[in-house]
Amino acid sequence: MSFLIFVSGYVFAGDILSLMGAEPELIEEGIGYTKVMYAGNISILLLFLNTAVLRGAGNASVAMRALILSNSLNLILDPVLIFGIGPFPEMGVTGAAIATTIGRSVGVIYQFVILLRGTSVIRITRENIVLRVNDVREMFKIAGGGITQFIVESLSWMFLIRIMAVFGELAVAGYTLAFKVIVFTILPSWGMSNAAATLVGQNLGAKKPDRAESSVWKTAWYNMMFLGLVSVIFFVFAEPIMSVFDKTEAVMEYGVRSLQIICNGYVFFAYGMVISQSINGAGDTKTPMIINLVCFWVIQLPLAYLLSFKVSFVDGNLITEPFLGTDGVLISIAVCHSIHALISVWIFKKGKWKLVEV
Repeated sequence: MSFLIFVSGYVFAGDILSLMGAEPELIEEGIGYTKVMYAGNISILLLFLNTAVLRGAGNASVAMRALILSNSLNLILDPVLIFGIGPFPEMGVTGAAIATTIGRSVGVIYQFVILLRGTSVIRITRENIVLRVNDVREMFKIAGGGITQFIVESLSWMFLIRIMAVFGELAVAGYTLAFKVIVFTILPSWGMSNAAATLVGQNLGAKKPDRAESSVWKTAWYNMMFLGLVSVIFFVFAEPIMSVFDKTEAVMEYGVRSLQIICNGYVFFAYGMVISQSINGAGDTKTPMIINLVCFWVIQLPLAYLLSFKVSFVDGNLITEPFLGTDGVLISIAVCHSIHALISVWIFKKGKWKLVEV
């Protein structure tokens, strides 16, 4: 899979950026970054895989150390390779991709050292390097829904960026910066969601479904309290937060609007991410996949377009003009993540996930 991603992404890097609405100047500047990220995609695939293995085995602290090592090295290498500090050449955004790939690769090496030495509950030995068809079949049966979940959500995000690109590169820049800030602040929430999924799997395995359900509701409550606080901070201090990254007036304006509008769905989002991951942890990856498909494709994409543009027919020709502009995209994100949470909670309360056989 990694090889296919590498070849297609590396060869068609320019075309991919063009499809996303990038101008020729931006493509020229970003094509190096894109090629490096696609070429080194195996590092992120293995980092995710090994982290899940270690976390599922109860070695969450080892997984955390690997991520700390990976991100710390990335933080050190970023300015060195981007700006050409010391003997290193100035590589711009391509340097950021190289730093990220190196950091992730070192994190993966550390994980494999742990897995090969046997200091984890899980240990890789020569006997494990064989193809077990039944195990592979079961793996894809469980993982298929999870893979589709990520594809649905990622493609949805890409289409939203494409809509945003219509309003110019400054709009995309402001939204992208705001999104990076959002991703950073919800990392603890993802940690809690993954913990809830692990607890569900372990408790169902121990034949204690009530304890599994109790752990999910507690985690969701704590997550809501955390993201509720973050949403207040974003709404009140959006401008000073964005000014740290870019002081360009237009970029600031788009970034501030992004933070203030998207954070309105944070309280719902807190429950949605925990509940959805918990259903995954029970072995039911199909249900969250369907929820993602409905919320992020069937509802979110059309809603984003209709809120962003006013559509009309003049002499048989389709005419579009700005309606709410970029705010339409942002409102659709807040609304649809809230709908996602409500549907997830409704399905979780029905309790069918307790009966899933893996």
